[in-house]
Amino acid sequence: MEALLALLGVAGVAFVALILIIKNVLYVCQPNEVLIFSGRQRTTEDGKLFGYKIIRGGRAIRTPLFETVDRMDLTNMIIEVQVKNAYSRGGIPLNIQGVANIKVPGEEPLLNNTVERFLGRSRDSIMKTARETLEGNLRGVLATMTPEQVNTDKETFAQRLAAEAEHDLNKLGLVLDTLKIQNVSDEVGYLDAMGRQRAAAIRRDALIAEAVSQAQATEQRWTNTRNAELTTLEAHTQIALKENERRIADAQTRRAALIAQQQGEVEAIIAQARAEVGMQDARIEQVRRQLQADIIAPADAARRKAEEDAKGHAARIIEQGRATAQVLTQIAATYNKGGAAARDVLLMQKLVPLFHSLAGTIGELKIDRLTILPKGTGSEGQPLGARLVDASEQIKAAIGIDVPKSLRDALGDPRSQKPPLPRTT
Repeated sequence: MEALLALLGVAGVAFVALILIIKNVLYVCQPNEVLIFSGRQRTTEDGKLFGYKIIRGGRAIRTPLFETVDRMDLTNMIIEVQVKNAYSRGGIPLNIQGVANIKVPGEEPLLNNTVERFLGRSRDSIMKTARETLEGNLRGVLATMTPEQVNTDKETFAQRLAAEAEHDLNKLGLVLDTLKIQNVSDEVGYLDAMGRQRAAAIRRDALIAEAVSQAQATEQRWTNTRNAELTTLEAHTQIALKENERRIADAQTRRAALIAQQQGEVEAIIAQARAEVGMQDARIEQVRRQLQADIIAPADAARRKAEEDAKGHAARIIEQGRATAQVLTQIAATYNKGGAAARDVLLMQKLVPLFHSLAGTIGELKIDRLTILPKGTGSEGQPLGARLVDASEQIKAAIGIDVPKSLRDALGDPRSQKPPLPRTT
């Protein structure tokens, strides 16, 4: 019995020891971690030789005294990235705040870089290294972008920063899951001014858009009004056209009736006129015959009588002309025979009646004054008195001044002077 108890005790101790041994050498890997067994070399498929083994998920047994086991957390690490007075393109210093999510990769070969650089280091140390790397990348990317691009297109800025940082983080053995830019600011007021400018531009665009919208609405309203008015006018036009067609039809009907009436009246007038014409023709024939008997026949007789009388008168005139011509011929022959005396006699015969006519037109002459001029001559052979009278008459005719009268008025006319009266005592 004692021996059985001793065996049971030994078995229990052995079982406990086995459990303790298994617990110490058996390692179970959680899904959010990896196990690194160090101390034994292993060769990869591409022929590289490593002094550790990586276990992700599952379990593995550590060889006591020959291997050590380290755990590396694969959970996400949130890093706040903050850069102050980082110069952008254009020389404007900016302040950038962002959040990055990084983690230890769970796949090789990036996990090898992580093991080589961060095995045995704390998560704070890993996060510090990642933060410094991201801040350096952020400054580098910021130097290639203007403040406007950084402020207005943060998504593009984050993508460029992630692409720049991913390469450096992969070398360190870290993976960048996400990177978001939370805030962009500056201490010189550039972004604020740009924001006000953009706000002003937005307000301006809004006012322009509103004005354009109102203009379009007004234009559309007036277009609708115009279309409505055009439709109304078109309807009125159609109504007016139909009314005009009706009026035209009525007018054509009335015209046809009037034409028929007028034609009937004209035909009646024509028939009456034809009857009148026939009656007038009969009356004309009657008048013609009456005229023929009363006027034409006596006129024809008178015409024949006048013709006979004219023929007799013409014959008498012809005979008188012939006699006159014969007498003139004889007078001419006598004139030619008589010579100059015959011409004087003929001329006196013609002038005697003319003298009687001239003497009858002169009438009784009254002599106011008779002046007898001397026969003495001047220097040019013309009588002096004649020359004086001629000069006086020429002056009077040229300028209207009667020189003798002017002299008499100036010197006094001796013929008009009266003898002095006798003195009385």
